[in-house]
Amino acid sequence: MTDMSKLEPWQWPEDHWRGLVNHVRAGKTYRPAKWKDGKRMAFALSFDSDHETNELRDGGKSVGRMAWGQYGNRVGVPNILKLLAKYSVPATFYVPAVAALLHSDEQRRVIAEGHEIGLHSWIHELNSVLSYKDERDIMMRSADTLEKITGVRVVGSRTASWDFSPHTLRITKEMGLLYDSSLMADVDCYELLLDGEETGVVELPVEWIRDDAPYFMMLRFQGLRPYTPPEGVFDVFRREFEAAYEEGGIFQLTTHPHIIGYRSRIWIIEELIRLAKAKGDVWFATHADVARFAKENAA
Repeated sequence: MTDMSKLEPWQWPEDHWRGLVNHVRAGKTYRPAKWKDGKRMAFALSFDSDHETNELRDGGKSVGRMAWGQYGNRVGVPNILKLLAKYSVPATFYVPAVAALLHSDEQRRVIAEGHEIGLHSWIHELNSVLSYKDERDIMMRSADTLEKITGVRVVGSRTASWDFSPHTLRITKEMGLLYDSSLMADVDCYELLLDGEETGVVELPVEWIRDDAPYFMMLRFQGLRPYTPPEGVFDVFRREFEAAYEEGGIFQLTTHPHIIGYRSRIWIIEELIRLAKAKGDVWFATHADVARFAKENAA
């Protein structure tokens, strides 16, 4: 048997590269003719509450970066929850287990106010560097931890940094999760296929252009600097929303409390909510609710 690790990609036989491509693929599309209560589109906000784990996952010890993470808990999440309550909008918060252990009261408050908490790693580790055994242990342990803190079992997952390993879907299916929200093969929900076989797992797709981090992220000792003004980011998000509305699809957004939760940025979320409310026929829902409805009511 040929050792593929000793071959360049251009030397791979066809069955090898086809196997890589087809291991996890998009299957049938889940787009309802109408959304819940006859609404034209679904509006799904999500917040990745990574907090201090962004620094901890790589063995970092920077007090400054962990303080930035703590801002997400002290200021960012409270600001977000206040805004969501103002407009009675539910959302999904993806939380690493370590962040949940550090800020357990936050997670209980999120659940108490009617929002969803989803699986989001143990300490924001990258799945692609883990063995099947380690990744499965981490996902199981993280789900158990979130349930112990909140009293609610997670039904959906988002991998840290959207890093989806060759084992992730298998484990997701084994855990009986309803959905994943880490991949980018569509703008509508779709079923995930594992080696060509239906899994029943719904993908609620994400995209970097609908994420605040690429526009606002800052790393002091690297070349990464915020490059887009808030008005420009809002324009991108607004155009995504308007197109989703015209199509009768989903507007899905990913943001981070330690990034979006500043005075000069959080207005972006509020203006998007106001824009959607003004339409009059937009369904505001958690990611779990969107995935479940899409699967059960696909046209």
